[in-house]
Amino acid sequence: MVDVGDKSATKRRAVARATVRTTAEVTAAISDGSMKKGDVLAVARIAGIQAAKRTSDLIPLCHPLAITKVSVDLTVNGTSIEIEAAVETVGQTGVEMEALTAASVAALTVYDMCKSADKAMTITDVALWEKSGGRSGDYRR
Repeated sequence: MVDVGDKSATKRRAVARATVRTTAEVTAAISDGSMKKGDVLAVARIAGIQAAKRTSDLIPLCHPLAITKVSVDLTVNGTSIEIEAAVETVGQTGVEMEALTAASVAALTVYDMCKSADKAMTITDVALWEKSGGRSGDYRR
């Protein structure tokens, strides 16, 4: 792991996004709550939050962080589910990996809950959209 001991603790924030592309039938079933496994959006939101908190257990060289806030928002948009994860902390290293992990796991959860209806779903566009705080400054895609 990188030594961050000499870095100042600052407020840090990162936002990542992902998209799940599927059929209109699947997005309709997600919207009306008729998927067999239950409320897809609620379960994916909780999965994303849990994933952000466990990132250092999943990514070998990530520091364990005291996360102060996580939000995972999912929006059904035509034939896709748009996911945005935002993570905040006050610390010596950033939360980009936590935001990316949250968005990715939320997308994987959507896939898992809907795979019986559409095995051809595609997870796309997983990317960091913004970060703030720290020595390297702000970034916005």
